Amino acid sequence: MADFTPPLRDIKFNLQHIAGLDELIGYPGFEHVDPDTIDGALDEAARFMTEVVAPTNRAGDEIGCVWDAGSVVTPEAFKDAWRKYVDAGWSAVAGPAEFGGHGFPETVGFAISEMFVSANLAFSLNPMLTGSAITVIRDHADDSLRSTYLEKLVTAEWTGTMVLTEPEAGSDVGALRTRAIPTDDGTYRISGSKIYITWGDHDLTDNIVHLVLARLPDAPPGTKGISLFVVPKMLVDDDGSIGSWNNVETVSIEHKLGIHGSPTAVLSFENSVGYIVGEPNRGMRYMFAMMNQARREVGLEGLGISERAFQQAVAYAQERGQGRAVGAPKTEVSPIIEHPDVRRMLMTMKAYNEASRGLLYDTAAAGERARRHPDEAGRRRAADRVALLTPVAKAWCSDLGVAMTSIGVQVHGGMGYVEETGAAQHYRDARITPIYEGTNGIQAIDLVMRKLPMDDGGVVRSYLDEMAALEAPLAQSDDPRFAVMREALAPAVAALREATEWLITCDDPNDRLAGASPYLDMFGIVAGGGYLIRMALAAAAEERDPWIDAKIDTAAFYAHQILPRAAGWLSSSTAGASELFAIPVDGLEAAK
Repeated sequence: MADFTPPLRDIKFNLQHIAGLDELIGYPGFEHVDPDTIDGALDEAARFMTEVVAPTNRAGDEIGCVWDAGSVVTPEAFKDAWRKYVDAGWSAVAGPAEFGGHGFPETVGFAISEMFVSANLAFSLNPMLTGSAITVIRDHADDSLRSTYLEKLVTAEWTGTMVLTEPEAGSDVGALRTRAIPTDDGTYRISGSKIYITWGDHDLTDNIVHLVLARLPDAPPGTKGISLFVVPKMLVDDDGSIGSWNNVETVSIEHKLGIHGSPTAVLSFENSVGYIVGEPNRGMRYMFAMMNQARREVGLEGLGISERAFQQAVAYAQERGQGRAVGAPKTEVSPIIEHPDVRRMLMTMKAYNEASRGLLYDTAAAGERARRHPDEAGRRRAADRVALLTPVAKAWCSDLGVAMTSIGVQVHGGMGYVEETGAAQHYRDARITPIYEGTNGIQAIDLVMRKLPMDDGGVVRSYLDEMAALEAPLAQSDDPRFAVMREALAPAVAALREATEWLITCDDPNDRLAGASPYLDMFGIVAGGGYLIRMALAAAAEERDPWIDAKIDTAAFYAHQILPRAAGWLSSSTAGASELFAIPVDGLEAAK
């Protein structure tokens, strides 16, 4: 398998020109951070992920995690890499300084997470969920819980999980049955079964801090009656040391298509001690903060695994000889990278990856501005932006992760279909990302039913206006590549605007729901084109070199080859639901 090299220059470029890093580090609380420090941290993170984490990827897939007598055993390679990860302080980069973190911008932590995901997706899921747990405890728990758990989580001495799903309550979280019984000492006794718990058990740390959704005895039905609890695997004594086992049993782990190195646990809670987070019956509100962060991270997973697949596909295409390229000597066997169709596949992967990176980094930065912008109006605008973009970032980028890793297999031909090259692993690993943290269909529904109507459509219209405004600087350039971008951008934005207005004003919920998934794909394609154009314009202002020219060429390729596809989704987005239900259910069954 080809070595992995983090796309460091593109990551730094996006942090500067899309995320607006210079602005972020000017916010209060970042006085100790400067561009050179961040630059050095990113360089060192790239080295660490390349040398320490990436070599564990194959072992995680082939050996995987093993359930043994109620405990989960991880591959030996993971244990060594985890120790080095913790000792180097990577878990604490963006953690709050008052709890042992380095206090870097969370957007910088997001960039480091991208490298981690590419190096080993399954392994990276552990610190990813821990980061989400830190956010919830920091923002919504009381001082006692913060002082007990935050430092241990920030420094990765312990890890965290998100415990929602039950056998009869998946996407319909309101149907959950796990019970929380109050006790005289202010704690609760948690009882119930949970499934699909990512890194729900492992042997890398002494304790695991579960954030569990459960229902109080007097709770109202549905999601309005759900509370959130901290339920540690091991109880914590008053002095902060590990106490007794908390009756959290690992019943089994799932045998999955991919991410074999990530133990997906079935957990049983039996009168386990729990500590309520925030107020009763507001658990879904608190959990959504965790879920929305996790959703952006899942979109990043789609990009990260796609980047790894792309790099391997390029390396293979340079090495694999097949046929004779046009113009090559008759006696020569050409590397397949010289064939136009292979080059088309590779350029498609590259363009979508860079478009995804722009969308994801903008979304991450908006999330940080929503918390830290010194002006209330700025925080509100950023919160609206991150709300609008999160479902697109999760769904579009994870769908692309599957599509691009599939192209990676195709570039390898028959060797991609066997496990020897490792290309198949990327495809298998990527397939979970459109499913967990809210299926992509649910993300599309969220976008259309909840996010488009924000501010009576003002939030999405403002975003569309931003993209339309890119036409002006494109028109000022005499570079023919920018003319291609301009010609493609205008009709794409116009089509997206038309679909947006139809969905906002449509009275029939079924018709809106029917158009949700096509619309999300359409939105992603147009937004991705907008980010690539912003990058191309920024690149054109810098000193030219081959990388800069490639940046502009990639945007032109996307504008010519991919952006026009957006208009094709207009009809699907506005077709309504009648055709979906034209055939009765029994008509969908095979004729007997």
